[in-house]
Amino acid sequence: MKKEVKARSVPFSQTRSRHASETAEDYVEAVMELIEEKGECRVLDLARYFNVSHVTVSRIVKRLHDEKLLYTSPYKPVELTDAGTKLAKKAKDRHAIVLAFLIALGVDKKNAEIDSEGIEHYVSSKTLKAMKDFLK
Repeated sequence: MKKEVKARSVPFSQTRSRHASETAEDYVEAVMELIEEKGECRVLDLARYFNVSHVTVSRIVKRLHDEKLLYTSPYKPVELTDAGTKLAKKAKDRHAIVLAFLIALGVDKKNAEIDSEGIEHYVSSKTLKAMKDFLK
């Protein structure tokens, strides 16, 4: 009985683990995108990007700074660390694969964009590989 309960709980623990990294992935991906578009990224840019308050962004940026994904200092642009850049590229790639897969299934571009934002964080590496192989 105990093994059965444990086996059933595995998907839920994986989902909780992925949920914890979702914000980090979204933020480093946004920082990378803003730097590519504007040449720099400031807290205010992120607040506008996510349509949240400056205070919310400041808290998250501090947490990601503490996790060594972002570098920030007062009155300076937000920068990606090497680890942050690696995570941002990985998140961007996952997003592109999921988006292309949904479009290949016939989902319209607008809905595919919306749905891929959520799916990209929860899809397993095996499923992502299957999506990528399907697209070849």
